[in-house]
Amino acid sequence: MDYKFINTEYLDSVSAGDTGIIRELVDMFRNQVSEISDEMKTLLGKKDYNSLGLLAHKAKSSVLIMGMTELGTLLKTFELQAKEGIEPEKYESYIERFAHDTGEAVKELDDLVNNRLMNQ
Repeated sequence: MDYKFINTEYLDSVSAGDTGIIRELVDMFRNQVSEISDEMKTLLGKKDYNSLGLLAHKAKSSVLIMGMTELGTLLKTFELQAKEGIEPEKYESYIERFAHDTGEAVKELDDLVNNRLMNQ
């Protein structure tokens, strides 16, 4: 599989190439991004932009661990805009992009772990 969303070199550097550690990171990531995505939608519905900005900051940390620098940059923009309540019309598209990209990343991460386990 060609990995378009995750950075395997970065994952190997933070896990020392340990497939068990990568698997744990994948499980944590899967749970976190699902919760974050749901919470983002709730906060957007409530127009609680400051909390949305804080959550975008947390989301940024989660995606950067997987080497997702492009999404991390977008989340930084989202964080700053939401904290200031600037351009709220863009927030829904940011949340959709987060949900899409992290969903694709989970597929890639599962593939990575499965391939590594088969090759051990």
